Amino acid sequence: MGNYKFILSGGGTGGHIYPAIAIADELKSRFPKAEFLFVGAKDKMEMEKVPQAGYNIKGLWISGLQRKLTLKNMLFPIKLISSLINARKILKEFQPNVAIGTGGFASGPVLKVASDMGIPCLLQEQNSYAGITNKLLAKKAVIICVAYNNMERFFPKEKVVKTGNPVRADLSKQLPERSFGIEEFELNANKTTLLIIEGSLGALRVNQLIEKELTFFKENEVQLIWQCGKRYYETYKTYESENIRVRPFLNKMSYAFAAADIIISRAGASSVSELCLVGKPVIFIPSPNVAEDHQTKNAMSLVKENAAILISEEDLDNKFENCFSDLLSQPQLRNELGGNIKQMALPNATKDIVDEIVKIL
Repeated sequence: MGNYKFILSGGGTGGHIYPAIAIADELKSRFPKAEFLFVGAKDKMEMEKVPQAGYNIKGLWISGLQRKLTLKNMLFPIKLISSLINARKILKEFQPNVAIGTGGFASGPVLKVASDMGIPCLLQEQNSYAGITNKLLAKKAVIICVAYNNMERFFPKEKVVKTGNPVRADLSKQLPERSFGIEEFELNANKTTLLIIEGSLGALRVNQLIEKELTFFKENEVQLIWQCGKRYYETYKTYESENIRVRPFLNKMSYAFAAADIIISRAGASSVSELCLVGKPVIFIPSPNVAEDHQTKNAMSLVKENAAILISEEDLDNKFENCFSDLLSQPQLRNELGGNIKQMALPNATKDIVDEIVKIL
C-alpha cells in the first residue's frame, strides 16, 4: 500500500513552511503514489512557496492574535470560527491518513479539527520555546517531534521525540570547498569572508549595523556576502563593490556557507539548525520582535554550549566591534565555536520525523 493521503499545515514564516515542504518531499520519496494537501493562511507566504515546491495548498482566513487591541484582534473570533468550519470541510473531502503540523496560525484549526475527527496528528516544534499553537494542540497529538532538549516543559513527556529540524536538502550533504564558494561570489581567497543572513525579508537593525561598520570591515580586510533581504535591497545595493556582494536573497546558499569564515545571522529555528550543520563561527543577533522572544532562547541554547556568540540588538553599538575583533584575531576561538556548533547538528531530522509518521501509519 502506498496510496496514503497526507495533510500538512504550517506557515506564516519560512521557519514553519520549509520544514513542512521537507517532510512532504521525504514522504513522497518513500510513497510515490501518496497524495498531499497543504493548508495555509490566505495572505501569507506559504500560498506562494508551497505551489513553487509542487504541492497543492488551500488557504484559511486566519491570523495570529496581536499583542494590542486592534481591529485584527476584534476579528480573531470570527476568523477562528470560519477557519474551523473550512478546515472541517477540507478534511472531510480529503480524508487524510495523517495530519502533520509544523506550527503557525493555520495549523491550529486544521490539527484541532483533525484530532476531533480521529485523524492521528504529528506536531513538529522547531523552537526551544514552544509556540502557543503547538502547546494547545499537544494534548491530542500522537507524537511531537522537537529540536531541543527539555521540551517536556511544554509537552507530555511520553509523546516527545528529539529529531531536530528539517533543513534544505543541499545542506544535508557535504558543503562545497571554500574555494568554490569564493569563486561563485568572485571574492578574494586571501581575505576573511563575512556572510550576513537575515531571512527572506531582511532585518533593518542588522542592515543598519553592517552599513555603520563598513569602514571597520574595510580596515580589517574583511569582505562581505550581504544578504540584506528583498525589502531593503534597493537601499543597500549601492554598496556593492570589489569587496562587498549585496543580494536580496541567496539562491546558492551552500556556496555562500562554503565561502564564509564568520557568519552573522538571526536566530530563527531553521537558521540555527542549518548553521549547526555548516559548522562555522556564528554571531547571532536575535530578532526582538517574535513571540515569546524565542530567537534569543534558540541562540542561548547554543551559547550555553560555547557553540555561538549572541549580541542583542541593543548591545550592538557597544559590543560588536570588540566581539568581531576577537574572532578575527583568534583562529582557535573560531575553530572552537565552529567545532562545538557542528556537534549540535541533527542531520537526519527529516528522515527521523518521517520514520515517526510511518510508525503512525
